[in-house]
Amino acid sequence: MFRGIDRWLKNEKGQSLVEFAMVLPLLLLLFLGIVQFGQIYNNYIVVENAAREGARAGITGKTDAEINAVVTAYAASLDAARLTVLITPDEDDRYSGGTMKVEVRYAIPVSVSLLRPFLGEELTLASEISMRVE
Repeated sequence: MFRGIDRWLKNEKGQSLVEFAMVLPLLLLLFLGIVQFGQIYNNYIVVENAAREGARAGITGKTDAEINAVVTAYAASLDAARLTVLITPDEDDRYSGGTMKVEVRYAIPVSVSLLRPFLGEELTLASEISMRVE
């Protein structure tokens, strides 16, 4: 009689399943964090390139509206409602040899709800590019 109970108590068939169930939430959080970081990094690269191309357009004599159009075209993969473009100085105050700055900001929503306590509801990506006016 004790042999049956002893054999039943030493049965370890469910041990790996229990261990996997304990580790699974951490693995999922790590995986989703990697995906969210990749999305944030991709959007940052788009924001930086859009700011650079906007500054290049601005130093060649384009108007603020044309600079905004260039930035929006380069950031076409982003939500345009969350994109902000700041251009300094105004087009009337630009002169040859002066410095022009184009700053692009993008508020990316944090899609992984488990990361919101650490990152917040939104994460603002910003890039500022300065170039000399031709």
